[in-house]
Amino acid sequence: MAQGTVQVTHGGTSRWRRRTGEYPTLAAALDAAGDGDVLTVAPGTYRENLVLRHAVTLRGPEGAVGSVRIAPVDGVALTIRASAVVQDLRLEGQDAAAPALLVEDGAPELTDLRVTTRSAAGIEVRGGARPVARRCTVENPAGVGIAVLDGGGGVFEDCEVVSAGQAGVSVRGGHPRLERVRVHHAAGAGLSVTGEGSALEALGCEVYEIKGTGVQVAGRATARLTDCSVHRTTGDGVTLDTDAVLALAGCDIHDVPENAVDLRSRSVLTLSRTTVRRFGRNGLSVWDPGTRADAEQCEIHDSTGDYPAVWISDGATASLTSCRVHDVPDAVFVLDRGSRADVVDSDLWQVRNTAVSVSDGATAQLDDCRIREATTGAWFRDHGSGGTLAGCTVDTVQTGVIVTKGADPAVERCTVTSPAEAGFYVSAGGRGTFHACKVTDSGGFGFHVLDGCRTLLTRCRTERCGRGGYEFAEEGPRAEECTSDESGLRAGGAAGVAGVAGPAGVTGVAGAVGPAGTERTAVPGGAVRAQAARAFAPEAVAVVPAPRAEPAGTPDRGSGEVLGALDALVGLDSVKKEVRALTDMIEVGRRRQQAGLKAASVRRHLVFTGSPGTGKTTVARLYGEILASLGVLERGHLVEVSRVDLVGEHIGSTAIRTQEAFDRARGGVLFIDEAYALAPEDSGRDFGREAIDTLVKLMEDHRDEVVVIVAGYTAEMERFLTVNPGVASRFSRTITFGDYEPAELLRIVEQQADEHEYRLGGGTPEALLDYFTRLPKGPAFGNGRTARQTFEAMVERHAGRVAQLAEPSTDELTLLFPEDLPGTP
Repeated sequence: MAQGTVQVTHGGTSRWRRRTGEYPTLAAALDAAGDGDVLTVAPGTYRENLVLRHAVTLRGPEGAVGSVRIAPVDGVALTIRASAVVQDLRLEGQDAAAPALLVEDGAPELTDLRVTTRSAAGIEVRGGARPVARRCTVENPAGVGIAVLDGGGGVFEDCEVVSAGQAGVSVRGGHPRLERVRVHHAAGAGLSVTGEGSALEALGCEVYEIKGTGVQVAGRATARLTDCSVHRTTGDGVTLDTDAVLALAGCDIHDVPENAVDLRSRSVLTLSRTTVRRFGRNGLSVWDPGTRADAEQCEIHDSTGDYPAVWISDGATASLTSCRVHDVPDAVFVLDRGSRADVVDSDLWQVRNTAVSVSDGATAQLDDCRIREATTGAWFRDHGSGGTLAGCTVDTVQTGVIVTKGADPAVERCTVTSPAEAGFYVSAGGRGTFHACKVTDSGGFGFHVLDGCRTLLTRCRTERCGRGGYEFAEEGPRAEECTSDESGLRAGGAAGVAGVAGPAGVTGVAGAVGPAGTERTAVPGGAVRAQAARAFAPEAVAVVPAPRAEPAGTPDRGSGEVLGALDALVGLDSVKKEVRALTDMIEVGRRRQQAGLKAASVRRHLVFTGSPGTGKTTVARLYGEILASLGVLERGHLVEVSRVDLVGEHIGSTAIRTQEAFDRARGGVLFIDEAYALAPEDSGRDFGREAIDTLVKLMEDHRDEVVVIVAGYTAEMERFLTVNPGVASRFSRTITFGDYEPAELLRIVEQQADEHEYRLGGGTPEALLDYFTRLPKGPAFGNGRTARQTFEAMVERHAGRVAQLAEPSTDELTLLFPEDLPGTP
């Protein structure tokens, strides 16, 4: 039975006044009501499936929002088929196959409704319905928040969708308008617009805390977002797929761990006055033929990952006009034949690697752009890659423009100022034409052309270049009407004389090009030539092993003592067993050799897999000491590196960095943490594989001098071992480091307390054990590191407690109690 009564009133004719009265159920009242009637519902819970067929007003008592609950056992709680007015109600549903509120026709006004349900959808609009919803809240952990389907439309103003189990707002065949709507804590996309005929307009909306994609437009759907914010998603911020069309104006997309905006399959995106910041992968990624993104007056900055801010590949096109891209690893990366980037009147700065990179036959057109504070201004990498740089300035970089491996760009009226190395650098069969370009204050050469590259320079100019204005190979390059003040040359002779230091300390010989301070003009139509101009070329630099920082010495501890230290580590039983087995094999092999017997070949290189904080670095250090104590390694020291220590920016620099790291580890252990980062799945973006290739060769050539240990997450390391045929064969075995059990974490805290002269008070061990048992073991869990951080937090809370005591006792200064645990009130 329904609780409460329903009063129906009407202010019209006497006939309607005679029908005014009270009804025991809402259904009875609705049967009696007609257009214009007002139904005021008394507080209570109504287990009815209501249908509004007339333009009535259905409302709860004024000032008592939510006191009227429409909560049937199953089916739709409220169906609207007329231009009714509904306000101040709470709707609840339990039917996984039906919505809580269904609007099928008319233009009803929905005000101050709260839909709290576990239904297929909180609010569903379909057919010709055009509701106007104001200040409504939808909470539906089991399904979609708001669904607009099959021709439905309407306006939603100042509404909120919270905790949707699927999409927050789903549009399929409908065309709603959202104004100042907040969608958050959805388990699907925040806004989902899919299917031909689907359209969405959103103004001043906010989409955040989404477990998935913030905004998803696909399957020929269209959408326009103005002054909207998308942030804190677990997936991409905005995605377009399969002929989707989206316009973003004045929007802010930030704090996204994946791609901020991702387009595929002939989708079209228009961005204006939009900001993209703090993203984990690409700020803007554009894929596939026919896909296009056009950005105007936008800003992309503050990448939190290691990927280009703008990524264009597989035949896609993107344009940036009056945009700003800064504080990113790479600014614009164009990949694959048919892909194209057009960048006009834009600023690219504070770029850790390359501002504009063009490869695999792609094209880039830059007009009147400003590049500064980058490693490389623009790099045209390989055959078929090209485009035009016109009227651009490049300032404060390592190298201004690089052209390699058959790339053939046209560079016009560009100026490079204060590069640490060359202003323009061409090698490895690169081509290119350079017209009216200028280099000033270079630390190296102004124009450096190697390997017989067929490069053409016309009316170019260099000033104050540290090693000379022009350095050319014997054959290939041509210069016409080019000039240089040569003021950067050393007094008393020539530029680039024998012994001048090149990159990485390597010396080279360059031909004399003219006396210091003289003006030099290349012969029109002729070739400018110099001798042995290879000292600058990264790929031609000879690698000279760096001297070891420490002399060889006798190990401080014997193998027994080091193995004892290994045994003293908390947990890691399987790891200790593996290391002891390997050590025993090495020791027996050594004794067999001493006895004149053949010793089995033991590959000492290892793979360590497991989660962070499980002791991989500690065990690697002890393993090096054990091998040194057995005489297998000269010193047994540990050199720990990661991707950033091995992978360089220029061609050839990766090999140099890898060689240098290997040389530092001679006589000891080279420990490569997160080694899988050397071989990202998107391997076209960097030189990580070059580091792997170099490492494999060094391990073979110096197999008795260095032990290499690669470490990382288990699944990622399995993929890493397949990237090079020689990788897996170089490592003898994989040792897996399991997560610590709560009792082992407790033991680590106890060890920390003993080491720092603290004690665990009564009940503290039990509280710690319970704390570690309940602690989430997600990606952020640090195992032993978490235990140490817990101890540090306890010490900090203990200090805050004891500092309030006037004269604390020794026990008070040393005892840690359960209230010192993190999160304890």
